[in-house]
Amino acid sequence: MLIDSHCHLNDNLLYSQVDDVVHNAKTNEVGVMICVGYGPLANKRALEIAHRYPFIYAAIGFHPEIASELLEADWLQLEADLTDSRVVAIGECGLDYYWDKTHSDIQKTVFTRQISLARTHKLPLIIHMRDATEDTYTILKNNKPSDISGVMHCYSGSVESMFLFVDLNMYISLAGPVTFKNAKVPKEVAKTIPDARLMIETDSPYLSPVPLRGKTNEPKHLRYICEEIASLRGITYDQAKKITAMNAIKLFNINSKIISDSCEIDE
Repeated sequence: MLIDSHCHLNDNLLYSQVDDVVHNAKTNEVGVMICVGYGPLANKRALEIAHRYPFIYAAIGFHPEIASELLEADWLQLEADLTDSRVVAIGECGLDYYWDKTHSDIQKTVFTRQISLARTHKLPLIIHMRDATEDTYTILKNNKPSDISGVMHCYSGSVESMFLFVDLNMYISLAGPVTFKNAKVPKEVAKTIPDARLMIETDSPYLSPVPLRGKTNEPKHLRYICEEIASLRGITYDQAKKITAMNAIKLFNINSKIISDSCEIDE
């Protein structure tokens, strides 16, 4: 069984056809999915989807791109929703300097506040990091307790930085870019991540893997990522599938009964 550790079934591109998307995922070995929120509406949808399907879980939080738009009411709603039994992580949260560095201080404040919530609720973090490796690492090192884990989602940093995040008790998740022909750095990262820290995701509807690059991504495409990582690491597809699934189960504390039930695909 494959586990998609990060997908956006709550995105407009997939939400209107979520039943079909979920069915397609299940018939392509994806037994469990983490539907990740990134703002008030996306969080609400992630929870709704997680309550509809027993094998889908929700992560809720605030993406750095909306950090400057948040109201205190949004924080109050987030804190209330974090008590929902279907929530397995806080995120995606973090820093993104690619689009806008003018609100970097606000991004840092919003990120740090979500780390504090992770400490309070004993939940792992799903970290978005783009063009902000140094600041992301510094904030995690200075604010995240060692017993709180998390995952660097769609990791795009260097091998050297990867080991620094692993030392902070973080997992490393790879997505479609690892399949791209000229993606030298992601491929090197894929070869060197310790088995116990490796996860995979689609980040759908974005970043479709080869041979579907440029098309709308779905969780059903996760196998292409798993196959590429298996090849890079010199292991079998089944071994890569087991390693990445077990790590996701551990990080998100996924119910073993749900895992067993999810292996049975309803036709």
